[in-house]
Amino acid sequence: MDHVQVIPNINIGILALQGAFAEHQAALQKLSCQKKLAIILVRTAEDLSTCDALIIPGGESTTIALLAKLSGLLEPLRTFLQQKPVWGTCAGAILLAQAVENTKKGGQELLGGISVTVARNGWGSQVESFEAPLLVDGLRDPKISFTGVFIRAPVLLALHPSTWNPPIEIIARLPPDLMPKSQNMPACDDGPHDPQSIVAVRQGRHMLTTFHPELTKDSRFHEYFVRTCVLPTLL
Repeated sequence: MDHVQVIPNINIGILALQGAFAEHQAALQKLSCQKKLAIILVRTAEDLSTCDALIIPGGESTTIALLAKLSGLLEPLRTFLQQKPVWGTCAGAILLAQAVENTKKGGQELLGGISVTVARNGWGSQVESFEAPLLVDGLRDPKISFTGVFIRAPVLLALHPSTWNPPIEIIARLPPDLMPKSQNMPACDDGPHDPQSIVAVRQGRHMLTTFHPELTKDSRFHEYFVRTCVLPTLL
């Protein structure tokens, strides 16, 4: 008899302390009719313990980190990162970085997990927000562009590959003709290899996007996270 792959029940958590967690919830609900997804809004360590994977939403990274600390979640989140898949969007991407520049006075608590350096508000203030079409090979229907929504978005300054960590996979870049001009960031002359053009990466089971996939009606990035980061850890 042919082997039939059984899709397991999947508990996807969304850190729900501040930011666009409700929008991530709505995007995952579109997938729940196709996959056996349960969506958990994570506000306590007990909530986190029930999750197979976690999404950290966009919002304000220092506020999310402070609320996580006050909720007793900071260390449980760091432990979770060592064991299970996590995806950070915008502010969540900052929290997943190894290092961050342009922090507020007093610095920035980080969870780590992805070997990159980012800069907060790299493209400028809220009024300098923008959208850009992204062509991403790994998405379902890759010839259809995905609209990246960049709101006070962080910028990747550097990747830090090493032999002791999983390789860093670049998922999406801004096209050169769509790169915004920012007074906050130094110019880079690496052309198509400019790290500032990178807007989505994976490292092992973790993923970050500097934009907000949850602020569109397109759930393909959520499907990609479940399919490529979460399911392989459960099957």
